[in-house]
Amino acid sequence: MFFKTEKYRDLGLLILRVGIGLMFAYHGAPKLFGGPEKWEKLGGAMGNFGLDIFPVFWGFMASVSEFVGGIFLAVGFLTGPSCALLAVTMIIAAVFHLAGGDGLGRASHAIEAGILFISLIFIGAGKYSLDFRLRRGSRPE
Repeated sequence: MFFKTEKYRDLGLLILRVGIGLMFAYHGAPKLFGGPEKWEKLGGAMGNFGLDIFPVFWGFMASVSEFVGGIFLAVGFLTGPSCALLAVTMIIAAVFHLAGGDGLGRASHAIEAGILFISLIFIGAGKYSLDFRLRRGSRPE
């Protein structure tokens, strides 16, 4: 099995996408449904980039990115754009932790997830995904 792993590539991508996607949706749900106070707190992270305006908007967008992006990742729908938004969200989270003096230990989860999402942009969702089904259905026979 370990010598011919190429034939299991799509199964591995499915497990990765569903696992990571559902976990991000799980962590994004309380942020998204936390309302404007939660969004404002999250959006405050944009201050590290000189964007002190519209913190509620930025927090809402980060929450949507995690929750909806996680669901989209799990089912393999719009995987590239979803991973791009998730990667940006993780970069902002990592900078927030590092700028706040939390150190690499607190920023590491966001950094690792960001690396994962950037990788998935290049790798793709695999054949067990809505992206594959939709792309395959649009090709002439």
